[in-house]
Amino acid sequence: MSRTGPSAAQQFYGRWARLYDLLAVATPGLSRLRGRVADELHLSPGDTVVEMGCGTGANFPHLRNRVGPEGRVVGVDFTRGMIEQARDRVEREGWDNVHLVQADAATFSLREDVDGLLATFVVGMLGDPYATVNRWLDGIRPGGHLALLDAGQSSRPYSWPVNQAFRGLVLASTPGGTSGFEKPPWYVLDERIAESRRALSAGTVDVQDSGHALGVVRITGGRVAEP
Repeated sequence: MSRTGPSAAQQFYGRWARLYDLLAVATPGLSRLRGRVADELHLSPGDTVVEMGCGTGANFPHLRNRVGPEGRVVGVDFTRGMIEQARDRVEREGWDNVHLVQADAATFSLREDVDGLLATFVVGMLGDPYATVNRWLDGIRPGGHLALLDAGQSSRPYSWPVNQAFRGLVLASTPGGTSGFEKPPWYVLDERIAESRRALSAGTVDVQDSGHALGVVRITGGRVAEP
């Protein structure tokens, strides 16, 4: 999450790309959550799925397992360092049906209707998450799915120590810290996540929403209605 310019944010996340990749793979329980949010896309072999803000490609194995070698996975990220790490993963695994695009997920336009779209830990970085999620929905075919995986403050009872730890993580991962924010960045993050979920709920049917990791992590998915 950032209130700094795109260049500053790209430099910040680019510097931490290798550490991010390690944490994305090694954090206990995170791979299971990535699998669960991929399930919300209801993908089939041969489908095309796009991941907005793909980072270093930690979700690619889950997505590729579901679309198969005959399907297509497209990863979009605006940070060069992240894309380079993702490209290393793709080449190492020999995935010829995984394609990478360096672009801003907030403005990237899909050129064709896709079967599924995934965003993990991304919507909190968007300046206008409601409008962006609506634009993503416009690029998903009728019957296709959108799924979000995000982390925010927990509303569960006795969550104070969990939220204190989470706030520290938000500060550490925010370019410029609290500079430029009118309120603490964890509140801004919560508001952006809520707006993205509101857009998903308004633009899809069969919405599923679940909490994990003491309520800090939420998975939300929905299906684009058919005419």
